[in-house]
Amino acid sequence: MQTKHYLTLSDAEFLLNQAHQYAVDHTFNVSICIVDETGNLLAMKRMDGASPMTANLAIEKARCSAISRRPSAVFENLIKNGQMGFLTMETFSGMLEGGEPILYDGQLVGAVGVSGVKSFQDAEIAQFAIERFLAQFV
Repeated sequence: MQTKHYLTLSDAEFLLNQAHQYAVDHTFNVSICIVDETGNLLAMKRMDGASPMTANLAIEKARCSAISRRPSAVFENLIKNGQMGFLTMETFSGMLEGGEPILYDGQLVGAVGVSGVKSFQDAEIAQFAIERFLAQFV
């Protein structure tokens, strides 16, 4: 048997709060979500002024990242570079920058998804929250 790390609700709320504070500090109106390693929603926040559409996009970006164990931008870049086959996958969506995996001790424990500003800024918010979260364990 092996030990498996996982995100608690407290962990998800910490990540959500870190991402939210970063967005507030930069005057971004976004939706932020935290999913577990299977892509299931743990916590979510849609900020005042964020488009309703961003809520679903944030979830899909996070799920994409969790299921693939990669930043969702990887798939956006593959598609931009001509691998259009990814667009035909009905069971896999959220292939836009803004989903970031959370890796702890070599294990995927979840992902953060953000939507509402430019894609690189969505990813920046998620990366900031993850860095702050993981810094607690160093």
